[in-house]
Amino acid sequence: MRFLKFALAGACVLGLAAAGPARSAEPVKIRMSWVAPLANWGSIVLFKKDLMSHLGKSYTLETVHFNGTPPMITAIANNELEVASLAYSSLAIAIDNAGLDDLRVIADEFQDGVPGYFTEQYYVRKDSGIDKVEQLKGKVVASNAGGSAVDVAIRAMLKKHGLEDKRDYTIIEAPLPTMPAVLLEKKAALIPAVLPFALNPKLKEEGKVLFTQDEALGKTAMIVFAARKSFIDKNRAAMVDFMEDLLRVVHWYIDPKNHDAAAQIASQLTKAPVERFGWLFTKQDNYRDPHMLPDLTALQRNVDTVRDLGFVKKHIDIKAHADLSLVQEAAKRIK
Repeated sequence: MRFLKFALAGACVLGLAAAGPARSAEPVKIRMSWVAPLANWGSIVLFKKDLMSHLGKSYTLETVHFNGTPPMITAIANNELEVASLAYSSLAIAIDNAGLDDLRVIADEFQDGVPGYFTEQYYVRKDSGIDKVEQLKGKVVASNAGGSAVDVAIRAMLKKHGLEDKRDYTIIEAPLPTMPAVLLEKKAALIPAVLPFALNPKLKEEGKVLFTQDEALGKTAMIVFAARKSFIDKNRAAMVDFMEDLLRVVHWYIDPKNHDAAAQIASQLTKAPVERFGWLFTKQDNYRDPHMLPDLTALQRNVDTVRDLGFVKKHIDIKAHADLSLVQEAAKRIK
C-alpha cells in the first residue's frame, strides 16, 4: 500500500510537470493589420499557409482589416493588435502623440518612389479644368484617413504650392476602394489612387494624374511593420518564427516564376478577372525589399516631413525605434 501511495504521488508530480510546459508552449497569438488588398501582405499571406511551417505551432495568425493606418494606433495601444502595418506618418503619430515610445519598426512592407517602380498617383477629372496644383484652391480633396501616408503626401504637395488645409482647401475622408467613384461622381476634385485601384479603367478614361507621390515626397518608406518592444521581448522566439514564415511567403510572391499563381490568388481575393493582374509584383507595382529591410534614411526624412506638417511636435530618432534583428535572424534560417 505504501508503495502504491508513493507511485500515485510520483505520477501526480510527473503529470503536473508535464502540464506546465504544455501550457507555456501554447502558440502566441499574433494579429496583423492591413488596409489595401494586395498592397499589404496581411491581405494575402494566409493564402500561402503551406509555406508557413511555424503557423499553429509557435504562433497563430489573424489578419485584421482597417480603412487606414491611423486607426491601428488605438488598436496597438490597447493590445488589440500585435503587428501593425503602419505608414511612416502614423508611426510618428503613434510614438509622439499616442505615447507609444516602445513601438519598434521590425520590417519593411513596401516603398514608394523607388526609381523604375510604381509611385502613388493623385487624380483629378479631365473635365475639371485643373491642370496645376494651385488650382485646387477652394476645392474639396479626398483622403482615406487624416495622418495616413497618402494624406501626408497630399498636404505636403499642396503646401509646396502655397495651399494650407482649411484655409485653402477642404479634406473629406473615404475608403481607398471608393476613391475612383468619389472623383467621378464629383464629390472631390482630387483623390489618391493606390494599387490596385489606380488601374480602374473608368478612372483612367475620365481622370488624369495631377501629381505623383515621388514628386511630393521623393522616396518614401511607405509602409513598415511595427510591434511593441514589450511584446517582442516576451515572445521573441515566436516572432522570429513568424518573420521566417513571412519571408518565405514574400519570396514566393515576388518570384517571377510564381506570377501566374499569384495572379490567381489576386483574382480570388478581389473578384476581378485574372488577366487584370499582369502588373502584380513587377516593376509596375510598388517596390518590395526581398529581405524586408526598410530604408531607415528615407523613413527618417518622411517622419521629419510629418513633424514639419504639424502632426507631431518632437524630433523622432527612427534608428532608436527600429529593431531589425527579428527579420535578420529569420533570414539566416532561409537558404
